[in-house]
Amino acid sequence: GGFQVFSLSDRRKLTEEGAHFRSHIDGSKHLFTPENVVDTQRIIGADIMMALDECTPGDADYDYAKKSLALTRRWLDRGWKHFCETEGLYGYKQTFFPIVQGCVYPDLRIEAAKHVADLGADGNAIGGLAVGEPTEKMYEMIEVVNEVLPQDKPRYLMGVGTPANILEGIERGVDMFDCVMPTRNGRNGMLFTRNGIMNMRNKKWADDFSPLDPEGTSYVDTCYSKAYLRHLFISEEILAMQIASIHNLAFYVWLTQEARCQILAGTFKSWKDEMICRVTTRL
Repeated sequence: GGFQVFSLSDRRKLTEEGAHFRSHIDGSKHLFTPENVVDTQRIIGADIMMALDECTPGDADYDYAKKSLALTRRWLDRGWKHFCETEGLYGYKQTFFPIVQGCVYPDLRIEAAKHVADLGADGNAIGGLAVGEPTEKMYEMIEVVNEVLPQDKPRYLMGVGTPANILEGIERGVDMFDCVMPTRNGRNGMLFTRNGIMNMRNKKWADDFSPLDPEGTSYVDTCYSKAYLRHLFISEEILAMQIASIHNLAFYVWLTQEARCQILAGTFKSWKDEMICRVTTRL
């Protein structure tokens, strides 16, 4: 998809036809088009299919971002047309989310959001953020885009992010997120908790035999101690990565469930402000 177009930029060439790649395995050539990525996602049976786009770097200049957005728009129109002309293979309905691009330029984001909203898809995605732009710019672009995207359709912020990013996104009208951070950072010894961030490689945990996270919602939080998890990381045991990943995923689930409860109770703003301070603290 679009992020791979971005992250594998040294292996790809973009044309009107699509994204041309060279395999990192054997150097063979491959082509992603707006149509064949729909076909692939039909075969996979994806519940939510994503449009092929170019994920513009966060520091791109205006002229490049405008040219990139124009290509993304033409690809989107082709992909949407192909989606509408094809059917799922497994007897159930699949959805297709178009993606709003436009880098950090409000006028481009507004233009893209209007076009995306006009398609009337079941949900809409916000892409091209958390790719090198300042965090403040990311939040600004979310606000700009969500002023345009329909409120009664899910809004999906792609590739974001930290617990603080998620809470800020929710406050600005985002409904859905995806990110490698809970597992990637977990594999490197970083644990997210409601009281702050723990680096499990730090010596301070070496003799701390208290539960990993007394307030955690996963079984690993009370089955294992901080000292034991640190020992596993220092010993380079795969189990360390597994425990940390399970903990972080459970924490992210708790965070978003609690955010929903706070929204329904009408107390989200005050709760979120307090949680931002807590989840960004280094323990």
